[in-house]
Amino acid sequence: MCVTMGISEQNILLVDDEDGIRFTLSSLLKKEGFQVDAVGSRTDAIACFQSAYYDLAFVDIMLAGENGIDLLRDIKTISPATQVIMFSGRPEVASAAEAVRLGAFDYLTKPVRYETLIAVTRHAISVKKLRDEQEKYRANLDAIFHTVSDSIIMVDRDGRLAQFNAMAEHHCGYQDNLIGVDALSINMGCGGVCRNALMEALRTKSSKEHRRIECHSRDGRTRIFSINANPVTEPDGTVSGAVAVLRDETHLVALERTLQKRSQFHGLIGSSEPMQKVFTLIEALADVPTTVLINGESGTGKELVAAALHYSGVRSGKPFVKVNCSALSEPLLESELFGHVRGAFTGAISDKIGRFQKANGGTLFLDEIGDISPAIQMRLLRVLQESEFERVGESTPIKVDVRIIAATNQNLAEKVSQGSFRQDLLYRLNVVRLVLPLLKERSDDLALLVSHLIVKCNGRLKREIKNISNDVFKIFRAHNWPGNVRELEHVIEHASILCRSDIISVQDLPQDLLDSVKTFSKPDLLTDPVNQSLKPDLTLEEALAISNGNKTRAASLLGISRRTIYRHLEEL
Repeated sequence: MCVTMGISEQNILLVDDEDGIRFTLSSLLKKEGFQVDAVGSRTDAIACFQSAYYDLAFVDIMLAGENGIDLLRDIKTISPATQVIMFSGRPEVASAAEAVRLGAFDYLTKPVRYETLIAVTRHAISVKKLRDEQEKYRANLDAIFHTVSDSIIMVDRDGRLAQFNAMAEHHCGYQDNLIGVDALSINMGCGGVCRNALMEALRTKSSKEHRRIECHSRDGRTRIFSINANPVTEPDGTVSGAVAVLRDETHLVALERTLQKRSQFHGLIGSSEPMQKVFTLIEALADVPTTVLINGESGTGKELVAAALHYSGVRSGKPFVKVNCSALSEPLLESELFGHVRGAFTGAISDKIGRFQKANGGTLFLDEIGDISPAIQMRLLRVLQESEFERVGESTPIKVDVRIIAATNQNLAEKVSQGSFRQDLLYRLNVVRLVLPLLKERSDDLALLVSHLIVKCNGRLKREIKNISNDVFKIFRAHNWPGNVRELEHVIEHASILCRSDIISVQDLPQDLLDSVKTFSKPDLLTDPVNQSLKPDLTLEEALAISNGNKTRAASLLGISRRTIYRHLEEL
């Protein structure tokens, strides 16, 4: 009789039509700690397999009125992973050969000696455990291989195509009939950069990387791929092939080009004098490798300025890598910046390339630089002085060509006087200091910013907001904006979500904004009629920005006629 067993590595089913043999063998196996079910027929054995899981089955070749070979076939159909050992009192070469051909693990002759029974049982279960682990590992790799969004191509040690995933089939056109073909002889209608990288990795036994290669496929489309090829190394050190990972960066490149075309300062908005000074300084610094320190309070756009410095200069085609220094602990930040080698510390299971290496040839943006520890400060100083560093756990110096742009909202000179920041590092970082104005210091940009942010929110939230009311603009002018442009963006997003028309009104604004304005504004500020003239507060440029160029609306905002608007425009 069989019972339902849980999945373990000790479950055995014994199938023999002789009661005495079933009892004896079961007792011996149970004595060794195995869980054993014993049945006398093929039908009962199949029923057991349908209700329980077995790691090993002993099957007599000759069952009463039945054939044990047929049961072997049944078991391999129902539970292919189960090891099966056949035994017989009248062994025959033909039946033994047939059993092995069908997947039997071993073939024993009755009577079975105790030592032989236990030794074969343990060996069979040990082999099964190893196969199960290998199958689990293979299944995990196979799942990853076929579900990643990158294209993966593998060749064997002779350079023949060995395997590819679904994305490689989709992007490159690989088909199963190409398996085993010399990779260099395959013509996929492209330049073959990936196949050349595979062969180079195979030949040199080292990694090969190509960034943003144009690929012209057979369908006439041009895609941009970054390619990373590595040798496949066996545990004994021999190279058994190579694998290439192709990351489709077409969309990313398109987004970057869109960003470059959007404005000459990559999303920085402002016509005020403080911002024009910032733009002028960005233009002057764009093509030089000088280290720049950006000072500005939270929400003033430090990251946007860093991006503008990178993308408007000679390094624009190279990596722009960002690191928030305050978001990571010292050990993590050290590993993130400089990388590490396998075994450098607990958890370092493989080599890792740091941000400095990733930014090689381009720009590394270190945000919140004032929060780094003295140890990181010292390592950073060396990179700035010598353009080289070592990965964590390694003593070999690595040369890099990286422009460093740092940003902080802290007073680093004060931190130097307090002893928490190195003076020599500050000198290295502060070659050129770029100070970003607060939003309250560039209130002339409010109208342009509001117009830009409404368009941005419309695209993200699928809304059709056209403008803000006069009262809302007066509130914006009166507010102190401690969170700067980021706070303004959040307010516009909040109002866009609540707005039930195409004009944002006072009731759509966050209550905390209204409360803050009440504390220092005129008592009647929030009660003015929506269409009251804003002539004392608005310039012509602001009114046109708020009205999206609608001159009738701008004239209404200013409290003047449309004819006067045209006259002023002609005089500009």
